Amino acid sequence: MDPRGTGGIAPGVGEGLPGGPRPSRATVGGAAPRNPAAYGLTEDTPVYVISVAAQLSGLHPQTLRQYDRLGLVSPDRAAGRGRRYSARDIEQLREVQRLSQEEGINLAGIKRIIELENQVAALQSRVTELLDAVEGAAATLQQREAAVHASYRRDLVPYQQVQQSSALVVWRPKTKRHGQ
Repeated sequence: MDPRGTGGIAPGVGEGLPGGPRPSRATVGGAAPRNPAAYGLTEDTPVYVISVAAQLSGLHPQTLRQYDRLGLVSPDRAAGRGRRYSARDIEQLREVQRLSQEEGINLAGIKRIIELENQVAALQSRVTELLDAVEGAAATLQQREAAVHASYRRDLVPYQQVQQSSALVVWRPKTKRHGQ
């Protein structure tokens, strides 16, 4: 067992993440940053070895290997082909376990649910991209329209259409006077 209690993780790796090792106080100024981003870590950064991921998710390491083989949760691989789990992977492991135990869904059903959730997320991302593109095109169109209006000649009077009236007008031809 590792005397630092980090479960085989290199010092400083996973600090500040949920369930990760506590940051050491041996940093400059005596205070360690509590934000994982300060270490360059995100939810998707693969930092946990399989034994730590198993502890954090409450599952047996063999279960994690089986989920990987089935494609339910696919962690990244280290240079030596060892699995490295991220915080997002551990969250997904917990969700797979919840669906299996509490909802009674089989692993094939869980895999399909995960695939559909990923597809929905990808489609939502695409919709956001398209909305941004439409908003950008609309802004460009407004700028071009404003440029056209600014280029109008000011010495010309704009034509305004006369409103038609429904009033009845009687026409009487002028009579010619004698002698004219």
